[in-house]
Amino acid sequence: MKAAVVRTLYLIAGVFCVLLGLIGVILPLLPTTPFLLVAAFCFSRSSERLHQYLLNNRFCGKIISDWESDGIIPKKAKILATSMMLIMVSYPLFFKSFHLGLKAIVVVTIIVAMSYIWTRPSEPVLKVD
Repeated sequence: MKAAVVRTLYLIAGVFCVLLGLIGVILPLLPTTPFLLVAAFCFSRSSERLHQYLLNNRFCGKIISDWESDGIIPKKAKILATSMMLIMVSYPLFFKSFHLGLKAIVVVTIIVAMSYIWTRPSEPVLKVD
């Protein structure tokens, strides 16, 4: 009984994340890839069929499978993510007046996010036996 409830919650969370990812395709402030990665994680614990659907999707399948197998974020995705983060926060930070503490939180958040992205591998590490 408990396992079925947990599996259902993972399924609901996965569907919700896919919906947020699809909205993120349209809205530039909402990132698509992280939501699809979370959806793949949720589906891997709830629905193998939906997990395989994401892995075999021609738009996001390679990114998800690279992430799942080796924790890879492709260099092109890193550049795009960094560019979008900087573009989205630059205008408000420089041209809008709001509390300096909030500006500091935004800057720290962007630095942490970019640090995480750029410390992930861009290509698979060759394993030598």
